[in-house]
Amino acid sequence: MVKVNLWEVVCICMETEMLTIFDESGSAIGVATRDEVHNKGYWHQTFQCYVVGKENHEEYMYLQLRSHLKKDFANVYDITAAGHILSNETVADGVREVNEELGLNVTYDQLNSLGMLPNVIETETIKDHELSHVFLYEMTEPMETFILQPEEVSGMAKARLYDFISFYNGDSDHLEIEGYKQDSSGGKTWFKETISKDRFVPHSKQYFVSVAEAICSNRKA
Repeated sequence: MVKVNLWEVVCICMETEMLTIFDESGSAIGVATRDEVHNKGYWHQTFQCYVVGKENHEEYMYLQLRSHLKKDFANVYDITAAGHILSNETVADGVREVNEELGLNVTYDQLNSLGMLPNVIETETIKDHELSHVFLYEMTEPMETFILQPEEVSGMAKARLYDFISFYNGDSDHLEIEGYKQDSSGGKTWFKETISKDRFVPHSKQYFVSVAEAICSNRKA
């Protein structure tokens, strides 16, 4: 009997997901597989949700630690929850990422839109040109209540909200975080550390600044 690696099957399915592709003006021009999109640098839509919370009267931004199983950017920090919007989905359907990755029962109407931001990530192995629909969600429970999807997320960290904004805005080179890494049985190992941008998914500088500005505008509204 041939043994089947379930995660390899999942990865293959993800690479063959169909995404709508766009030109630089934002007009839809067709459909392509996720693998083709990342190889050729087609513009495509993603859903991103930054989750903030308050603990002991202090506001925090929560950051996911990407799973070591991820094909791209494994074991680095990123947006609380994010994913691709498939060709047969609307932007509102993207809220499933929050449900799947974090175990939060959140509806699209509970999210605050921060707008659509261009988001370019280019390395030797990927040309990721995203039209990112960015949202903010405010939760009342502590981050221990997240139910992490192990294939996608290996842990969760928190940073003081305005330290995070300064870090994203480029006013600070380092960010103090604390959180937990989760093992395959669901056990949590807690940690504190100071990180720099090389521990993040390498979004463009303009993307980082735009998100920081959008969050600040949202908090003042």
